[in-house]
Amino acid sequence: MNHSEVRRKAAVGFIFVTVLLDVLSFGVIIPILPMLIKEFSGGDSSTAAIKYGMFATVFAAMHFLFSPLLGALSDRFGRRPILLLSCFGLGVDYVFMALALTLEWLFVGRVLSGITSASFACATAYIADITPPEHRAARFGVIGAAFGLGFVLGPAVGGALGAINLRLPFWVSAGLALTNWLYGMFILPESLPKEKRATFSWKRANPVGSLQLISRHPELLGLAGVQMLYFLAHHVLPSSYVLYTNYRYGWSELMTGVSLAAVGILNILVQGFLVRRAVKKFGERRCLLFALCCGTIALTIFGLAFDSLILWMALPIFAFMGFFQPAIQGLMTRLVGGHEQGQLQGASGSLQGISGLIGPFLFTSAFSYSISKSHPSWELPGAPFFVAACLLAVALVVVWFRTRPAPLV
Repeated sequence: MNHSEVRRKAAVGFIFVTVLLDVLSFGVIIPILPMLIKEFSGGDSSTAAIKYGMFATVFAAMHFLFSPLLGALSDRFGRRPILLLSCFGLGVDYVFMALALTLEWLFVGRVLSGITSASFACATAYIADITPPEHRAARFGVIGAAFGLGFVLGPAVGGALGAINLRLPFWVSAGLALTNWLYGMFILPESLPKEKRATFSWKRANPVGSLQLISRHPELLGLAGVQMLYFLAHHVLPSSYVLYTNYRYGWSELMTGVSLAAVGILNILVQGFLVRRAVKKFGERRCLLFALCCGTIALTIFGLAFDSLILWMALPIFAFMGFFQPAIQGLMTRLVGGHEQGQLQGASGSLQGISGLIGPFLFTSAFSYSISKSHPSWELPGAPFFVAACLLAVALVVVWFRTRPAPLV
């Protein structure tokens, strides 16, 4: 193994730990934030769902506005300083939220979180910098495994800590995020050489400007639409899952955390052990189709699950959604040059931000309406999951038609 390969593998290890700690600090509060908002809302699930939707929407709005800026800055000044800035800001924000005495205070904290939430996009660009195109899907799978591992430990720890005190997970998250920042300060090398950096332009650094990259590459348009639908559907979990399982099954913070940990474990198994083999054998297109098919089926089962055992049985099917991001990122990063990888991730962040402006309000409103006391004769608490399943079904159709191989002449 030559020296450059050793350095590339070491850099992947650095990013793995960075993403792991970042997601871990975020995952710790997943089972807690909806319940804290419910506490501030007088204990009413329907009201808490609407307010939580507002929190998630403002988070996404900030992500939408600032992801392109940070992506463009990473193309100009390198990935390392942007990653460090994001991690430090996230840690400070968790301290701010841990001290929140009012719902408004907590709301401001989510605004700050949205602004500093670009580390995953920068990490993706980092991997694209150091990895040949043919190996990117597998490397993105490694990063997905780090995401999954953080998602395993975070909600489980958050649920356990939240059972002690609802504020404790915020303090733990702050410590993890700041540890991540210190780790990067001393360990993380830069991935983007100065000669490959792009000039900074406000035209490229705003949400509309970043999306112009997609318009310059028409072949990206279909994949960007699919990614948008995926991002939108995926918001059903952070926006509705905790409130849904608490309402329908009476789950505690601890039980919710354990179930989300199970999701993370399955995701690790898929992304850490199956993605590379599956992409190599079946190709990115087939893996993408398979992921969307499994996601559609699993979310439908979630919505129909009148008993929690049925939901548990659907989790292994849902885990194969883990093929989606490595496969689509592998396809999309092939279509742009090295100097545009940061802008591509900024555009992807903008799409995620747009979906975040719509998704949380869409799903929490669907949940609130379906259990509202204004129509006591019926309820359909699984409504958010049915909506999400329909979105993935549309994405499945788009992938099928837009990525078909050209006929042989």
